[in-house]
Amino acid sequence: MHHLPRDTGWIEVITGCMFSGKTEELIRRLNRARYAKQTVCIFKPRIDSRYAPDSVVSHSKQELTAVAIDDAHEIIEHSQKADVIGIDEAQFFGAPVVSVAERLANEGKRVIVAGLDQDYLGRPFEPMPQLMAVAEYVTKNLAICMRCGNPADRSQRLVRRDATVVVGGTEAYEARCRRCFDPSLSAPAQQGLFEAEEGSA
Repeated sequence: MHHLPRDTGWIEVITGCMFSGKTEELIRRLNRARYAKQTVCIFKPRIDSRYAPDSVVSHSKQELTAVAIDDAHEIIEHSQKADVIGIDEAQFFGAPVVSVAERLANEGKRVIVAGLDQDYLGRPFEPMPQLMAVAEYVTKNLAICMRCGNPADRSQRLVRRDATVVVGGTEAYEARCRRCFDPSLSAPAQQGLFEAEEGSA
């Protein structure tokens, strides 16, 4: 990152589809801040307990200890003494995370946010578009399509669930390119199949 601001806070957004290295990049930036002797606080949604309940963990198994929270406003309570604040899976926090990030940046803090920019149907995943609009820096990561090897920017849900939020990893999602992405694969099927997959997700 070049020409960082001075004497002010700012927001950085790291976005992209699943398996594009968002959390890995978040961890890299936070580690660099720690090496620079800055005070760092990291937050994750409690709903995301795929790898560890109290750590931010990338798919490549890099991790940092984090505070698991239910509401974005809790970030303000826990980060008063922090210079740098990391927020992973920000799409799970909903609209309040935007005002929280803005408030912290206005207080002079560096706020680094990672999250999905599209949902399982390929639609903009709020509140990430709002965060990108108010951020000083936006990085969009691409994965590799697991069908054809092209650059991938979509998260293909492999289980038939119509809820916007379905937490999962490789058992439930693939990175897909524009050509290979098929949102119809996620449509609910027969009730029996739905229930079986709900129990295994």
